[in-house]
Amino acid sequence: QVQPVESGGGLVQAGGSLRLSCAASGGTFSSYAMGWFRQAPGKEREFVARITRNGITTRYADSVKGRATIARDNTKNTVYLQIDSLKPEDTGVYYCAAGRVSVYPTSTGEYDYWGQGTQVTVSS
Repeated sequence: QVQPVESGGGLVQAGGSLRLSCAASGGTFSSYAMGWFRQAPGKEREFVARITRNGITTRYADSVKGRATIARDNTKNTVYLQIDSLKPEDTGVYYCAAGRVSVYPTSTGEYDYWGQGTQVTVSS
């Protein structure tokens, strides 16, 4: 099984950019669709972006569409999420997840393995 570990979170001013990384150990990374989710205080975990096993197809939540880019490097067992033009409402804990079965997973239930999360705080 694969174990994702996120990094790259921090405190950023509104309008800035952030690049999150998720390194996955164990398992065969290229066998997993990868996704990013986030959870703000008092809110449910929500989908942000996902990428297929071969890295060709991506999908974004409407809230980040046009500002976010998800990419993966299967030679490095790593998936990335860059968000530009950050807004205070982007604040939350960002989680990386790996899904074995679904080709185009967007819900939390479609992912099998989760990282511990990395905090992103956007100040206004």
